[in-house]
Amino acid sequence: MSDQTFPLDFYINVTVSNDKLTATIHFTNCDEDFKCSKAQLDAVLKTNFIIYGVQHEVLNNIANNPHQYLKSKTIVASGDTPVEGESGYINFLFELKRKGKKPLEMEDGTVDYKEVANINNVRKGELIAERIVAKDGINGKAVTGEVLFAKTGKEDRFKIGKNVVMDADKVFLFAAIDGMVVSTDREKINVFPIFEVNGDVDYNTGNIDFVGTIVIRGNVRSGFKVKADGDIRIIGSVEGAELDAAGSIEISAGIIGQNKGLVKAGKNVKTAFIQDGIVEAGEDVLVSQSIMHSTIRAGKDVICQGVKGLIVGGMIQAGEKVAARTIGNSMATNTVIEVGVLPELRNEMLQLRGQLRVHMETLEKTDKALGMLDQMAAAGLLSPEKVSMKIRLANSKKQTIDEQNQCKDRVLEIEKSLEDTEKARVEVASMMYGGTKIVIGRYTKFIKDPISRVYFRLLDGDIVMMTIR
Repeated sequence: MSDQTFPLDFYINVTVSNDKLTATIHFTNCDEDFKCSKAQLDAVLKTNFIIYGVQHEVLNNIANNPHQYLKSKTIVASGDTPVEGESGYINFLFELKRKGKKPLEMEDGTVDYKEVANINNVRKGELIAERIVAKDGINGKAVTGEVLFAKTGKEDRFKIGKNVVMDADKVFLFAAIDGMVVSTDREKINVFPIFEVNGDVDYNTGNIDFVGTIVIRGNVRSGFKVKADGDIRIIGSVEGAELDAAGSIEISAGIIGQNKGLVKAGKNVKTAFIQDGIVEAGEDVLVSQSIMHSTIRAGKDVICQGVKGLIVGGMIQAGEKVAARTIGNSMATNTVIEVGVLPELRNEMLQLRGQLRVHMETLEKTDKALGMLDQMAAAGLLSPEKVSMKIRLANSKKQTIDEQNQCKDRVLEIEKSLEDTEKARVEVASMMYGGTKIVIGRYTKFIKDPISRVYFRLLDGDIVMMTIR
C-alpha cells in the first residue's frame, strides 16, 4: 500500500458503459510514487457495484505496474451481451412475388420464348407453406450483476385467403382444392380454381398448363399450347394451336386450324365454326355454323344444326350420331361421315390393317429367303454361316406369324363391336350432296345425287335411307 493521503477512489474513476456491458477505470491525481494492490482495486470495484465479469488478470497487471495504465482508460470488467431471439417467418413452397417473366432455357442452352407462363399449380391437400416459429433469445448479464433481457423473436402468422386450410397447430398451410396459389391484397394466400388471361395467348403469356379451368378473354395464337385439368373457355378464336382439356372446351368465335394443332377435350367441344381443324372430344362436338375441311372425332355425337349448319370436306367420326342441316356441296367435295363405333377403335382398325400388310410382305420375303437356303442345303452348299441365318429366319418367321395372329384377333374384336350400331345414324335436316361417303359400322354407302331431309341407319346388314317427317 502506498502512502497516499486520500482514499484510493480519489485516484481512480470507475465508469460503467450505458449498456452496462463494460466497466473501465481511469487514474487521476497520481504522481510517480503511486501504488496500489489487487485487493484495493477489488474493493474499489465492489464499492462501484462492479461484481460480474471482473478481469482479475488485468487488475493484477495494474497492481504490479500501475504507471503503465495511468494515462489511459482500462477495461476491467465485461458482461455478457444478450442474444436477440430470431423472428418467425412463413416459408412458401411457391414463388409468389415474381419480378418478371423469363423464357425457359433448354438443356442445350437454347431459349423457348413460348414457355414464359409460370403458374403456381397446386393439388388438393398439397402443402403450400410452413410457418417457422420464432426462437427465444439468450439473456445477457451486466457487470453490475443485473440480467440483461434479450428481445423475444416476433411470431409470424398465416394470412388466410380462400380455399386454404391450416393444420391443428397452425404450422402448415394446405390447398383445399386444385388450383393456383396466389397472394392477393394484404398478402392473403389463396387457391383459385380458375386462371384468367385478359387478352390473347401469345408471346406475352406463353404456353399455359393449369390444374383447374382456364378462361381466355382473347384469341389463342398459332403455335401456342393451352392445357387444363378442368375446362377451357375462350372468348375469341383459336388458330393453329394445341388445346387439351380434361373437361370441356368452349370457343365463342371459332377454330381456324390451318391444318395443324389440335383441340382435344375429355368431354365436349363447343364452337361457332371449325375450318381446317383437328378436333377430338370424349363426348360431343357441338358447332353452330359450319365444319369445313376438318378432321372431327367424337365419342358420341357431332351436331352442326345452326342456321347454316354446314359440314363439307374432311372426315367426321362419331361413336353414335352426326347431325347437320347440310352435308357436302354442289361441287361434290369429298366428305366422309363415319358413325357407329368409337373413332379410336376405327383408327386402330386402320393401323392394324396396315400392320397386317407389313406382316404379309415380311413373310413373303422370309419364305423366299428360306426357299433359297433349302435349295442350297439340298445341293450340300450350306455353310455354317448360312445354317445360322436359316435358324434366325425361321425364328423371325415364327415371331411374325404370332404378331400377325394377334393383329387378326384384335381386328375380329373390333369388327364385332362394329356390328353394335343400333344408335348409329346420320341426319340431314336440309340437303346432302353427292361426293359424300357414309360409313356405319362396317358398311359403306356413297351418295351420288343430292337428297334432302333424310337420315341413315343400319338395318338388316345394310345402310338404309329414311325420310325425316
